[in-house]
Amino acid sequence: IDQATQAQLHDSVKTVPKTKVGIVLGTSRLLRNGTKNLYFSYRIQAAKKLFDAKKVSYLILSGDNRVDEYNEPKDMHDALLKVGIPDSCMVLDYAGLRTFDSMVRCKEIFGQDSVIVISQEFHNARAVYIANKIGLKAFGFNAKKVTSQQATKMKFREFFSRTKCILDLYVLGTKPRHLGKKIKIG
Repeated sequence: IDQATQAQLHDSVKTVPKTKVGIVLGTSRLLRNGTKNLYFSYRIQAAKKLFDAKKVSYLILSGDNRVDEYNEPKDMHDALLKVGIPDSCMVLDYAGLRTFDSMVRCKEIFGQDSVIVISQEFHNARAVYIANKIGLKAFGFNAKKVTSQQATKMKFREFFSRTKCILDLYVLGTKPRHLGKKIKIG
C-alpha cells in the first residue's frame, strides 16, 4: 500500500494538485479520557490550509454517525466553521463508517472523479490505494503526524485495517453499508 501510493501523497500544500473537492476522513474529536484527539485537530488544520491555498473549493466531511451522541461529520463541520470555512463549502457524509465506504461514496454518491484525501499519511496511503482500485483519482494531503502512545496504538490498528482493506478489495467484494441518492457538489 505504501509503495503503490507514495507518489500520490503530499506533505506540502505547494506540491499537491488542485481539485474541486477534498475529503476529510473522520475520527473522534475527543479521546476516551476526554482530552483533545490530535488526529482530529491536525486534520482540521490540514483542511484549512488546503482551502485557504485554494487547492480545494469544497470539503466532504466523511465519518461515523451511527449513534446520536457520536457524530464525526458534525464535529468536523463545527471545527471547520470556527476556523473560517464557509458552511456552503462543506458537505457532510454521515455514512462514511469506514475508509472504504468514504472513498466509494466519494465517487458513487458525490460524483467525484478526483479528490484530495485529508488525513495522516498512514491513513492517506490506504485511502488513496482504495481510490486507485475503484477508479477514483486521488492525492493525499498529509496532516501533521501524531507522536505519542496514541500513535503506537494507531499503528497497531492500521495493520488490521490494511489487512481488511486487501480482503475487501480482492477477496470479499465488499460494498459500502449505505449508498443512496446521488448528491451534487457545487
